[in-house]
Amino acid sequence: MARQSEFVEFVLELLAPLGNVRARAMFGGHGIYQGDIMFAIIENDRLYFKTDTVSREAYSARGLAPFTYVARGKTLTMQYHEAPPEVFEEPEAMRRWAQQAVGVALNAKQRKE
Repeated sequence: MARQSEFVEFVLELLAPLGNVRARAMFGGHGIYQGDIMFAIIENDRLYFKTDTVSREAYSARGLAPFTYVARGKTLTMQYHEAPPEVFEEPEAMRRWAQQAVGVALNAKQRKE
């Protein structure tokens, strides 16, 4: 099994106060889960949080880009936005933004069920 990047390990350490947080390798990056809820993505040493129509406004207002990828020649945008820089230096900011993303992911899962 491949060793996780130092950035993934760093993010998991910052997210540890949320409890039951883990990373799962996927498509060259990592999905970040709390329990069975994926609420973040790490790709190329960048952290993206799950967003919805309401939370997306806070990210967009700060100029934080959505997660995009190219498939079959098309650029696709997912409902994840790059995390604000302060989450890496302020534990309270990480907790607040991550908990919001967990809530968004949980709501999306409940709507699907």
